[in-house]
Order: sequence, then C-alpha cells, then structure tokens
Amino acid sequence: MSPEDIANSMTGRIAQVSATRAEAFLPSLMVQNHAAFLHLFEDGALLCTWFAGSLEGKSDISIHASILAPDAQGWGAPQRLSHDPDHSEQNPVIFAAPEGGLFLFHTSQPAGNQDQCRIRMVALARDPADPTSLTEGEARYLDELPRGCFVRGPVTLRTDGAWLLPLFLCVPQPGQRWNGSHDLAAIAVSTNQGRNWQIEAVPESLGSVHMSPVTLPDGTRAAFYRRRQADAVHRSVSTDGGYHWSAPEPTDLPNNNSSIAATRIADGRVAVICNLASAADSTARRQSLYDELDGPDDRPDAQGGCQPVWGVSRAPLAVCLSADGGQTFPQRIIIEDGPGTCLSNNSTDGHNRELSYPWLLEGPDGSLHIAYTYHRRAIKYVRLAPGWAATE
Repeated sequence: MSPEDIANSMTGRIAQVSATRAEAFLPSLMVQNHAAFLHLFEDGALLCTWFAGSLEGKSDISIHASILAPDAQGWGAPQRLSHDPDHSEQNPVIFAAPEGGLFLFHTSQPAGNQDQCRIRMVALARDPADPTSLTEGEARYLDELPRGCFVRGPVTLRTDGAWLLPLFLCVPQPGQRWNGSHDLAAIAVSTNQGRNWQIEAVPESLGSVHMSPVTLPDGTRAAFYRRRQADAVHRSVSTDGGYHWSAPEPTDLPNNNSSIAATRIADGRVAVICNLASAADSTARRQSLYDELDGPDDRPDAQGGCQPVWGVSRAPLAVCLSADGGQTFPQRIIIEDGPGTCLSNNSTDGHNRELSYPWLLEGPDGSLHIAYTYHRRAIKYVRLAPGWAATE
C-alpha cells in the first residue's frame, strides 16, 4: 500500500477479511503513528493508545488514543492526551489500578536525547456522556526517577501489592550522544499507589529493554526483552513474586532491536508477539534511531557498553506460543509479512515498510486483539477469532 492508500484506509472501520480475522486501520489525522498499547475495559470496550505527529523525536509527537465500544463496527475518533510543545512524548502505557483509577504513563524527551527523558503519569477517566472519549485528570512527572528512564511494558503488581513499572534506563554518557549502547533494564516500584517511586535494577541486563512480564500458572514470573544487540528475545525470571529478577538469557526467538510484547493466554501458555528477524538474517543497517532529525549535534556517539544494531528489517510479525514458560516457542503464527524496511522513519515517502511495535491481549471470549505499526503511517488492528491458538 502507498502512503496515500494507507491514509485513505485510516477510517477505523472494521472489515471482516475472513471467517476468523477482522482488521482496521485506526483513525488519525497525523502522518506518523507508532507504538500501540491496548487496554480492555470491564464493559468490553477496547482502548488503543499510541504516539503520533510528524517524525519520532520531534516536539510535535504526542500521545493519542481511540476507543472501540462494545459491539461497535469501528473505532472512535482519535483524541490527543499529551500537549507539551517542546518535547517528544512517546510510548504510552495504560494501567487500571486495583485500588481504582485509570492511569497513563508515557515518556517525554527533548528531540532524540533519550538519556534526558522523563516519565509522565496522568489520571484518566471515561467521559460519562461519551464512553468513547477520555478525560484527563491530575498529571505529574515522576521526577524522583533519574533522567533517561523509558517505559514500554505493562504495570504489574508485586505480591505485596506494590506497583511494578518496567523501565529501561538510557544511561547518560557525558559529552556523548545517546545511541542505545548503555541501556539497562530496571523496574520502578511504588508502594503507595504511584505517589512515590524507587528503582530496582535487573542484573546483567545491558542491552535488554522493553521488559514485558507475565505470571506463569505456578506463580513464577517471566519477563521478555527486546535487545539492542539485535540477537534474540531474552528472558529473566522472578521466583519471589517480583522482588528480584535473574539476569536475562536468550530464548529461541530472534530479535531485531524492535519492540516485543508478552502475555499469558487462558490455557496457560505464554504468547509473545515479535518480528521473526535478527541481525543475523539481514544486512540492512542505519546509523541510529534518530539520524533523520534536523538540528546540529556535533557530539560523538556514546562509546563502550554494548554494540547496538539499527535498521534490521521489521517483518514478519508473528505471535509465538510457549508451553514451557517462555523458554521455547515451537508454534509461530504469522500475523503479517512484508519487506519490513526500516532504514527511514519517514512516513510520507513510502520507504518505510515496517510491521512493528506490536501489542496483544486475549479477550474473555478467547479472541486475540493485536495492534501494531504499519509502515510508520498507521496503527493497524487485527482481531483473531476464538480458537486462534489451537495447536497444529
């Protein structure tokens, strides 16, 4: 599809493309749409949040949202949820607190300087007069966390009820430009419902980012990671309810330094959605994530740490299933395939063909809901009918 074809398809209307699959391109007036996150309300409505604007890292990038009402044939009008004209606001995460309240967490950074990022927390509520609209309440930056914190994974609860917000730390290197080489995994912990936070590090996690934790049937917790080194999805484990985590180790899933997401489905298996690609599969490379941003920055790239790999193709997109807690993934269901070209973040010229940054959740009826970036131009939604995870 050309950028114009995609734009004309961004109506939010759901099309039944087969007996087991429905699709839609979410509505948006922005030229770039990326990093979807899904949340299911108790009444069955589905919320999708993402970031949108002209180009990742630019100050017109903001958080946007749309709601799919129960039994609706299309997604509601897009709504902007962040409004800082001087920062790029990215990577939304939605959390429904067990104590009550709905919260949005997202990043806020100056241009491509991820090592200067702050995390913002915003109270949200559905508008009683229009259940497809959200209202914003109290908002604040989590300034007790150091600059350089980034979010992408879901908030979970520790066994004592503490909130656990997965982070990756873009550790600043004085006089050098962020390039991902010193990124580490960590968790922000709040024992008072988000009023205060402290950081707990994941050991030996250099290059492991986008931590996506799930609780296994035996109570063990497993977390899955994107890798800056573009080698393999990594996994770590907590056997004490989320207090401590093991060092990440590789699974049999490849990773291309692009986002992943994990969940546990009703039959107890772990589902990870990711690109089945790694640096070993593709010679495509780019200098950095933000090499298209305008503006002078004569600092050298950060040295040391790990060697981040950028530009590996972001396709195919697949849901991968594991019956051993996420150690191996023998069943891999292709959701969509294509060139996956991501040597440019530009959404207007059609050079970007990535299928990336996915999210997934299973509904109470067994349907699988998926949202992902389509060519950096749109957020695509796919719903698979119950029975999608049947073993072959």
